[in-house]
Amino acid sequence: MHQTIKKTRSDTIFEYVNTILLVVLLLIIAYPLYFVIIASISDPKLVTSGRILFFPQSFNLKGYAEVLHYSPIWTGYRNTLIYTSLYTFLSVMISLMAGYALSRKSFPGKHIVSSFMIFTMFFNGGLIPTYLLMKQIGLYGSPAIIVLMGAVNVTNIIICRTFTKSTIPEELFEAASIDGCTHISFFFRVVFPVSKALIAVMVLFAAVSQWNSWFNAMIYLRREDQMPLQMVLRDLIVSQSALSQASDSAAIGGDAAAQIYLVESMRYAVIIVSTLPIMCIYPFVQKYFVKGVMIGSIKG
Repeated sequence: MHQTIKKTRSDTIFEYVNTILLVVLLLIIAYPLYFVIIASISDPKLVTSGRILFFPQSFNLKGYAEVLHYSPIWTGYRNTLIYTSLYTFLSVMISLMAGYALSRKSFPGKHIVSSFMIFTMFFNGGLIPTYLLMKQIGLYGSPAIIVLMGAVNVTNIIICRTFTKSTIPEELFEAASIDGCTHISFFFRVVFPVSKALIAVMVLFAAVSQWNSWFNAMIYLRREDQMPLQMVLRDLIVSQSALSQASDSAAIGGDAAAQIYLVESMRYAVIIVSTLPIMCIYPFVQKYFVKGVMIGSIKG
């Protein structure tokens, strides 16, 4: 017979307080996304006047219709998919390979290399020197700069080094090398397969980071057809803000007012459209999330 532990009054109060706090936290996190959804399908006049709070009113899909016919959206979508795919692949592979190399005892000068990498986490050249450097080496105005900048993630490299060092012993490689296994073969046949949980987490973080990135594009790209989706969204927000300020400072005609409402509706629709891919991917990798984070926290 298993004896059940009776809850004390303090335990019950603690559970209730925890539940209430978690529900409040959930509402704080979920409401902004919920508001964007209901605002995107409501009359923009009601949204701008602040009358949309909990439920959609005057069902309206004009914002989505305009988004479907707004060519910069799809150009930005294409560019973002390309940038995110290449950046994620490059970042994850660099992190895994560098982490594997730094975890091997036979790697000469690994402590010096690690020290230089960690140094870059605290100090960098700053925006203007980086801008001048990118211009001198010919990356300014090139889409390649979006993929290459930030591809070497020191935090991920340290996590991969710790994981490889604590999971795959040096003796295993020594045994494999006797049979003629090289470092490349060992990496792809042993290290890569056992790192699936860690890879899933790094892919998710890298993809979300690059998908939401717009600052580098604003600084280093010049052509409109190279801009990512988030820059298109930013331009919509800026134009809507400019129109709103103009409407506050002077009386505007019906066409200008209609343009303000249209841009407002498109803004929420674009947010939903730009968020959908990440929301669709997350359920497939979230099962690896906790495991991968715990793996990365193991001390090497």
